[in-house]
Amino acid sequence: MKGLFKSKPKTPVELVQLTRELLIYVDKNTEVRERKREEKISELSKLILELRTVLFGNGQNEPSSDACAQLTQEFFKQDVFRLLIISLPKLDLGTRQNATHVIANLQRQRVNCRFIASEFMENNLDIMDILLPGYANGDIALTYGAISRECIRHQTVARYVLESEHMKKFFSYIQIPNFDISSDAQATFKELLTRHKSTVAQFLSKNYDWFFQEYNSQLLESTNYITRRHAVKLLGDMLLERSNSAVMVRYVSSLDNMRILMNLFRDSKKTIQVDAFHVFKGMNNLKQTKLKS
Repeated sequence: MKGLFKSKPKTPVELVQLTRELLIYVDKNTEVRERKREEKISELSKLILELRTVLFGNGQNEPSSDACAQLTQEFFKQDVFRLLIISLPKLDLGTRQNATHVIANLQRQRVNCRFIASEFMENNLDIMDILLPGYANGDIALTYGAISRECIRHQTVARYVLESEHMKKFFSYIQIPNFDISSDAQATFKELLTRHKSTVAQFLSKNYDWFFQEYNSQLLESTNYITRRHAVKLLGDMLLERSNSAVMVRYVSSLDNMRILMNLFRDSKKTIQVDAFHVFKGMNNLKQTKLKS
């Protein structure tokens, strides 16, 4: 008899609509009764888990492509993405992790051969103005960082961030004392400077002077070993990319830049010496090839 009264599973559209209603409730924060508020947040956590199950399956059944398509369309149509971003700081860690998985999946969902998320982000680039400053907030930094990297998968988003003041702030984020946050910021910084080749090449050419001045002084000459090592590796990733060959030639033509690299050859850490040598050798080979062509 008990099975006769099982509730009917919610459709993807219903799931999104209910999630939206609860996100609005959480965002308004007008509930004075603590118990009522906790019940609503608990209900929201369950809904986000259900969204994840639709997108990833339940371990026994694979996700339905039709259900995923419906959920994706409704999610962005109802602007649930923005509401979720705003509300994440008010949710517990487990719910944030589930939400991050949902968002990551939605960034990759194709509906009728279109990336709905990419189209949405192109018209809502200001969402990055919410996400990236999250690095200054230790409680939400890692969640917002992971979501930022998913959004940067879209070239229009990466271009927006590269051309914004957020890029200058990354030099501070990377040096935050908290290791987990600084490492996450470094991962996002690297993603911005390596994923979209043509966009990165335009950024480096246009912003060469201030960018490499900050890069050299704050990262390559940092007193922090981890910061220096990441900076040397990323320098190689950037300058040894063929689309950045003109920037590379300009960089190695500077005596100040070569002085910094030579100092890294004499670094107290053997790993940095080796990394710096490989960068220098690679740049020199690429420069010779460019000069011969």
